[in-house]
Amino acid sequence: MTAPTEPTPPAARHFIDGLKEAGIDWLFCNLGTDHVTLVDELARAELEARPAPKVVLCPHENVAVHMAGGYAALTGRGQGVLVHVDAGTANAAMGLHNLMRGRLPVMLMAGRAPYALHGELPGARDNYVHYVQDLFDMGSLVRPYVKWEYNLPSGVVAKEVIRRGHTLMHSDPPGPVYLTLPRETLAEPVAAGHARSYPAQRYGAAGSGTVPREAALDIARALMAAEHPLVVTSYLGRSARAVQALEALALLCGLRVVESNPSWLCMDRGSPCFAGFDAQALLPQTDLGLLLDVDVPWLPGGAQPREDSRWLHIDVDPVKKDFPVWGFATDERWQADCALALRDIHAAVQSLADADFHARVAQRRAGWLAARQARVDRTAAAAADPGQTDALNPAWVCAVLGRHLRPHDVLVNEGIRNGPHVLAQIPRSQPLTLLGGAGGGLGYSAGMALGACLALQDAGSPARVVHVEGDGGFHFSTPTSVYAVAQQYRLPILSVVLDNGGWQAVKEAVLRVHPDGPAAQAQQFHARLDGQARRFEQVAQAFGAHGEHVSRPEDLEAAILRCLAALDAGRAAVLVASVRKI
Repeated sequence: MTAPTEPTPPAARHFIDGLKEAGIDWLFCNLGTDHVTLVDELARAELEARPAPKVVLCPHENVAVHMAGGYAALTGRGQGVLVHVDAGTANAAMGLHNLMRGRLPVMLMAGRAPYALHGELPGARDNYVHYVQDLFDMGSLVRPYVKWEYNLPSGVVAKEVIRRGHTLMHSDPPGPVYLTLPRETLAEPVAAGHARSYPAQRYGAAGSGTVPREAALDIARALMAAEHPLVVTSYLGRSARAVQALEALALLCGLRVVESNPSWLCMDRGSPCFAGFDAQALLPQTDLGLLLDVDVPWLPGGAQPREDSRWLHIDVDPVKKDFPVWGFATDERWQADCALALRDIHAAVQSLADADFHARVAQRRAGWLAARQARVDRTAAAAADPGQTDALNPAWVCAVLGRHLRPHDVLVNEGIRNGPHVLAQIPRSQPLTLLGGAGGGLGYSAGMALGACLALQDAGSPARVVHVEGDGGFHFSTPTSVYAVAQQYRLPILSVVLDNGGWQAVKEAVLRVHPDGPAAQAQQFHARLDGQARRFEQVAQAFGAHGEHVSRPEDLEAAILRCLAALDAGRAAVLVASVRKI
């Protein structure tokens, strides 16, 4: 008798193997009828103890996409997000916009409605919804936000297609990719020997490298000759090596460093070279400026650089290829890895520097002390008044929170109009301990906090994760999904909600354009949510999280300590602070 032959596995099994081979360890999922064979093969892998990505089930795609973003922000490793046909893709689009602007790698994968109508193939249509979910151009839902999109044509090439998407999402500048998966293709039988593997050593991502040697020397000479050099950056901090290289170069050359709308920590706040978050006041005196990994260094409607100043731009994306217009003039620009480029410029300066140069730098740095102290005093003064009942001072709230965070804890900033208070009042010193949003879609910080918490757990880190958002951000974050995931997967994050009763950004935007218009005269901006019993903490409590609502200054510190104790015990927590109304 001949031994029975093993059945030919479906393409879904090779697809799962390909994900794992590519280094995708997590799938953040919101599943549907299009994923049946993937669900079956994930279960088979678990039964057979075969390697496969682990699944995090997210009740809303907004959380799934931002979890992948938070994980990638801390690790540099893009993961998979699996969503349901066009409906899931549409729900994921806003989050994908944020990840694209943040240059964060993620592989968004959506099933497709079956194309076989009459049962001709395994996986053919068997449900009413398969008709209404079929559309001509599903990729158009996210095409502005992805580097690459593709439809899996056959299970034979499943691993090759995954490798291609994985390579592109990590290549500079990194970003999201989109892959669609027909149900019949996932169910297609594919013999094991027909699905080749594609190792990263031969098919991996491409990095930016450094600036040319002559350029490094030219920049070094320019820095050494400058009297008032300035650095403006925003997302250089995605690499800890780049933060260290910037700190070393700034100290060596006497560079003031401004973080403009930072989406990562780029400079230790305690460094003598750190010059705050707004470059505009420094532009009139700057004779040499370096733009380093920054999208919007200042708002052109305000102060402008001197006509005779020289500006040099080093960036993973110096031409801003996804910005239809940009408008910041630079004299020279290089696409490069700032960690490598700044290291080489530092070496060039060291090779050229003499005692006179070092003396001039020391004198320049000493001249900053008064301005630095004035900035410290302004920051302290902003937080001196705790505010009143139901009108807490948001700067004071952030300062009290900051006193209880450890240096290695991770902070995700979605304060929006209170975001400057988050940046100024909560000290950060270590790379990768501050994350922010680079895009325009609100509701990102809770999902990013969950992803960061998962990454820290994978790394065995004891760091806690705290995110600060407004009441608008809380609404947009799909909070029931956030705290359901936190509960099911034991991801203890602290959500601090600065509740000002509406959308301050709307009011401020109207007043900037129409300061004396009817809206200003009537104080009607359609931006408030009045007359409601707003108890956001009860949403979290419904999913087992610890919840606090603080309206009096004397109650804040104890509430923060109770929330942090909940995190240490493995529970998520929500602290709602009733701050000054809009």
